[in-house]
Amino acid sequence: MRTHANRNWILLLAVVLFGSANLLAQDDYRPQPGEFPAPEEAKSYRGELVFVDHVNRRGSLRLHVDDHFREGRLHHFAMLPYGEIWYHGAPADLRDIPLGTILYGRFYLPPDPKTSAVPQSNGKDVTVPVENHAILLEDGPSLCLREGKTWTLKQVELKENEGTLTASLNREDGGEGLGGEHELTIDRSTRVWRGKEQLGIEDLIAENIWPASGKKLLNDQSVQLALGWHPRYLYQQFHVADIWLDEDALDVAAERQRQRHMRHIRTRWMPARVDTIDYGQFGEATITATLFGGMAEELYGDFKPNVSGKMAASEDTLRTWWPDHDGMDGRIVAVNRVDENPPVGSSGIQIEFNVPLILEGFRPGRIVRVRPHNWPNVKPPIEERIRSFEERWPSPDIFKY
Repeated sequence: MRTHANRNWILLLAVVLFGSANLLAQDDYRPQPGEFPAPEEAKSYRGELVFVDHVNRRGSLRLHVDDHFREGRLHHFAMLPYGEIWYHGAPADLRDIPLGTILYGRFYLPPDPKTSAVPQSNGKDVTVPVENHAILLEDGPSLCLREGKTWTLKQVELKENEGTLTASLNREDGGEGLGGEHELTIDRSTRVWRGKEQLGIEDLIAENIWPASGKKLLNDQSVQLALGWHPRYLYQQFHVADIWLDEDALDVAAERQRQRHMRHIRTRWMPARVDTIDYGQFGEATITATLFGGMAEELYGDFKPNVSGKMAASEDTLRTWWPDHDGMDGRIVAVNRVDENPPVGSSGIQIEFNVPLILEGFRPGRIVRVRPHNWPNVKPPIEERIRSFEERWPSPDIFKY
């Protein structure tokens, strides 16, 4: 199966998968305003998605801690404003990812603990990392596509439409994700994707591809797998939620997810960080802003010089007020690719946006949303809009035990 292309962070060094020794903070590095954080400072964790507050781009993971077989507290996390989410090898929003999905992420300490959207661990419980702000979340197929890996199937064993798959995945020393050989459970809930078809294991049995009962060697068949919860997850056991048997099947899944996310961004607008402002007279200004990474290339292609548009102020969760009528109309005067190999979170693309009147929310370091003229000028749903700086729905109290 081919590897996934056009990933901004494909050349980043792998971060060591955590063990109990690195669950405590090794230093006090925190992402700084106006910068994309150093990739080597991120800590990598994996776990099952068990709660999502998509409005505020935060949630909870039930972590998998290597060589630690005790039930721990949940890892509550918030996405950094420029944090990227990938699902089925395509850009995604938290709302797109089903609960129970095994995710792999890179995390930092909160930029400002006083304003963190989730509480920070005190570091005493080794199962709860102090790094709780994610710059990257991705499911298993996305990670494998990024690293150019596939699962290889060794053997299937079935009895009455349920059984096990023996499969292996290569992981270099210090690499992310799972590695080695695993015995994974399957049953009639397991979805099997082949080309544009959705099958079940009963269909593979009917076609004599898999046996109705007993074992069959699968000769290192190359596939992609999405894993889910298993009652013995503390012991690194997993259930197979999805199997993609061929490249076409995963291409279909990725394209559907890509189109879904493109619609989401076009109706909520492209997030960006204000870098500098060139002030003119009587409130007029030209704003230079970096578009965030992790988007479809078609979306970036809509930003062109001499195209009109609108800019709206946003908070770090990417929520806005009423952008359709409290944003500021303006014009894109320049588009520059300033970094061919941008860090995670950045597209490497800067726009210069001229407005007749500068707004307070457009100051350097602040987050904005921008639309070119051919994107919808619409109001987001009421639960996604900001009412005031003091009011956040839901409250961070939902994460307290």
